[in-house]
Amino acid sequence: MYLKAKRLSQLALGPVLLLLSLVSNVASAAETENWRHRFQVNLPIGATDVGKQMYDLHMFVFWICVAIAVVVFGAMFYTIYAHRKSRGAVAAHFHESTKLEIAWTVVPFIILVVLAVPATGTLLAIYDTKNADLDVLITGYQWKWKYEYIDPEGKNNVSFFSSLRTPQSEIYNEEPKGQDYLLDVDEPLYLPVNKKIRFLVTGNDVIHSWWVPELAVKRDAIPGFVNEAQARPIKTGIYRGQCAELCGRDHGFMPIVVNVVSENEYNDWLGKKKAEAAELKALMEKQFTLAELVERGKGVYDHTCVACHGANGEGGVGKPIAKSPIATGDLHGHLNIVVHGKAGTAMQAFGGQLNEVDLAAVVTYERNAFGNNMGDMAQPVDVYKLKKGQ
Repeated sequence: MYLKAKRLSQLALGPVLLLLSLVSNVASAAETENWRHRFQVNLPIGATDVGKQMYDLHMFVFWICVAIAVVVFGAMFYTIYAHRKSRGAVAAHFHESTKLEIAWTVVPFIILVVLAVPATGTLLAIYDTKNADLDVLITGYQWKWKYEYIDPEGKNNVSFFSSLRTPQSEIYNEEPKGQDYLLDVDEPLYLPVNKKIRFLVTGNDVIHSWWVPELAVKRDAIPGFVNEAQARPIKTGIYRGQCAELCGRDHGFMPIVVNVVSENEYNDWLGKKKAEAAELKALMEKQFTLAELVERGKGVYDHTCVACHGANGEGGVGKPIAKSPIATGDLHGHLNIVVHGKAGTAMQAFGGQLNEVDLAAVVTYERNAFGNNMGDMAQPVDVYKLKKGQ
């Protein structure tokens, strides 16, 4: 009997201890960070003024729904309890009620009006792209993003591609996955804090979707069409997103990283980008040696080509580079297929994705690596002439 009583007391005490443990964990979490984010039971507030408006609207509607639920379910449960058969309740027989019909028409109408007013204000704020401090053109490619900072004078636009940084060794489980697996890029988008940014979003090949939840921006990138969005970041930080449209086999490999920094940091970064552009322009006129092109081309290949053609040129999604008819054939034909791509295959046109120097370097590398050893090379001016149809 004693053992049975002890066992019952343990069973009764278990839920109490579990509840105390949960309360303790919640209290501890509240001391370290916002419990909404820790337990992911609510929307993120975001890092923009519009994101804050959207969150406030969400909470406003949520509490109205809670109030409606309390009233409706409260009335229902009270009716079930107070008019149950065991208490001798007898159902009334009646047809139609003018007051009731007016009530259930007018009350929902009033609720909808109350909801519509703040919702309309938030919707107008989302689409208000006027008086922006900075314009950024975003173009979706399979499978990367191109960012171009529009110069109001139309002279010194800064553009670059942003590609997945996660190494192939992590993707193929040869090494442990990092903290930002599939969510890190080689070239993040930099934005100044407390400045209104207008995003012009389009696509180069198929439909993509540029989505950064904490910036409260999600716009489809449609070829031949430009969508607009805006954001005014109100705090610095790193904000990550992804393509939110199923755009092909590597859809999950085109993340978005936005660095919101102070205005001074942004100006320093933009100055470096402009200096890089000027340096690249100077390189266009340089005659590279074979060794210089091969060294640069290896970096371009490992970054851009390895996913399809293999680390050793063995092929995969794309055809092998090693001993291939293209890489061991006519140099001009090799350049042409890299610049313009090949219709009906997975070979993209890289003429708009890589600059002339990198295109010349990667073609030279492919022709002198993986046992091809052609001994010839392409110069940036050759690529420039090809693009111009010369």
